[in-house]
Amino acid sequence: MAVAVSGALIVTAELGQRELGWLDGLRKKHFPPERNQLQAHLTMFHALPPSAEAEARARLSSLARLPPPRALVAGLMDLGGGVAVRIVSDELDLIRAELAECFHGLLTAQDKAGWRPHVTIQNKVAPRVARELRETLERSFEQRPLAISGLGLHRYLGGPWERLATYTFRGR
Repeated sequence: MAVAVSGALIVTAELGQRELGWLDGLRKKHFPPERNQLQAHLTMFHALPPSAEAEARARLSSLARLPPPRALVAGLMDLGGGVAVRIVSDELDLIRAELAECFHGLLTAQDKAGWRPHVTIQNKVAPRVARELRETLERSFEQRPLAISGLGLHRYLGGPWERLATYTFRGR
């Protein structure tokens, strides 16, 4: 996985408050604390160039006119050295595809490689530790709806992120 350059723009699907609380609780419990600089998040694009900020703001604002996309917490993902919650949403996939088309030519290899929507709850641990967590979580895992409240724009600051804007879905 490529590391974003400081100042790069990150686009996220914003999680509903209840879902954010649940997923962030899992992240706080299982993510190595010395590496956990962020709340739970659903990244759509990892590193747009800073020069695309005005266009990103305009596109995200326009997409916020849509109704919130339906999404599902569908399962768990093995990240090798971590565990993520897998998200499925045809509507969010369409939004991402539209943005990818808008930013064609500006996408990094990571963002061009396709999108596997997920929220990371553990990363950068020994594969054995990750496997144990995944097996433990699978015992009680149940699919559930996931509220997506909007789209977020952030600036990468070499670890932490600066929130630039949140665009709340307002369509019906």
